[in-house]
This record gives sequence, structure tokens and C-alpha cells, in this order.
Amino acid sequence: MKNYKFEIKWASIFILMSLLWMVLERIAGLHDKHIDVHMIYTNFMAIPAIAVYVFALLDKKKNFYSGKMTYFQGFLSGIIITLIVTIVSPLTQLITSLIITPHFFENAIRYTTEHGKMSMEEAVKYFSLNNYIMQGFIGALLMGLITAAAVALFTRSKR
Repeated sequence: MKNYKFEIKWASIFILMSLLWMVLERIAGLHDKHIDVHMIYTNFMAIPAIAVYVFALLDKKKNFYSGKMTYFQGFLSGIIITLIVTIVSPLTQLITSLIITPHFFENAIRYTTEHGKMSMEEAVKYFSLNNYIMQGFIGALLMGLITAAAVALFTRSKR
């Protein structure tokens, strides 16, 4: 556990940032009043998400590798951060869905069905806690690995 203290710290920062983003989305009305533009603005979460990985790997490079980090060292650290975030993602989704924005699914179902984007059956199936937990788990893993690979490329030391 001691060996992964750094990655646990940065995964925790990522998780807190994600929850804060959900709070900001709710405050901005993206989960009710402005749900029509939610699918656009929620993608902007990629900016702070990538920033957390950049700061994490720059921190790792500076404080663990004396400013000289290989691609593999950075990527490995990013993978560990990703695995922790992925493992915790069901809990993060539960906190989001049950505490931060408990009416999101109802609002999303109502909006998509009233605007003919989905049938009631499709919307109920898509906008469900189980589906969002699954999407969050897969998304955290895939996007985390892609982000870790890209950020490690830019934060590695040049020869």
C-alpha cells in the first residue's frame, strides 16, 4: 500500500474533482432546467480530468524521478491512478446519483421521451443507475488508459 501512496493521492484528487464537477453541473442546471445541453457541456469535464493526470505525472517526475521520468514510468503511474479511479467509480456514481443529483434520471427520461429522442422503454433502460455504473466503470478504465498513455508521452523526459 505504501508503494501506491502517490497514486492513491492523485486518484483521490481525481475522484473529488469528478464529484465537484457533478455539483457544478447540477448548480448550473444541466441536470434539470438546461438538461437539453447537458450532453454538450458534460464533455468539458475532460479538461480538468486531463489536467489532473498532467499534474500527477509532473509531480511524479519531479519528486520521484528527480526530473527524469521515462514514458513507461509515467504510463505505469497513470495506469495505477486509472485502476483506483475505476474501482471507486461505482461508489462515485452512487454518490452522484443518490446525493448530488437524485432527480437526474427522471429528468433525463422525461426530456428524451418528450423530445422524441428515445422511447420510454429505451430511456428508462439507458438512464438507470445500473447502466450509468457500467458506463462509468468502462469509461473510467478506457479514458483513463488513453489519458495516461497520452500524458505520459508529453511528460516523459526527452533524451
